[in-house]
Amino acid sequence: MKKIIVLAAAALALCTTGAMAAGDPAAGEKVFKKCAGCHAVGEGAANKVGPALNGIFGEKAGAVEGYSFSQAMIDAGNGGLVWTPETVSEFLKKPRDFVKGTKMSFPGLPKDDDIANVVAYLQTFSPDFKAE
Repeated sequence: MKKIIVLAAAALALCTTGAMAAGDPAAGEKVFKKCAGCHAVGEGAANKVGPALNGIFGEKAGAVEGYSFSQAMIDAGNGGLVWTPETVSEFLKKPRDFVKGTKMSFPGLPKDDDIANVVAYLQTFSPDFKAE
């Protein structure tokens, strides 16, 4: 019985830390095509309609150099919002609900697997990020 409780506690810890959200970067690259009209990643990525997303993990929201963010996103960053796999996942579900007043018009990704895969793909462009 004690072993079952320990396993259940470990599973719950994984769920709450986002570790279970580990996705497939290759699948995320395919889903990211929905994002690529506005965002760029990779070598030579530049701001477009949305900011370039290289190195986004661990960064304060609203702080990509050279991009003009909405005041809502700037305020969110100044209020402590930092992009982590967990916060990006929540944002991608419904951006306008997560940061009220964001100028991002994308309605969100309804499938948790797609979100996890996009996050895994974006993490390949943030090699220095270490989750705490």
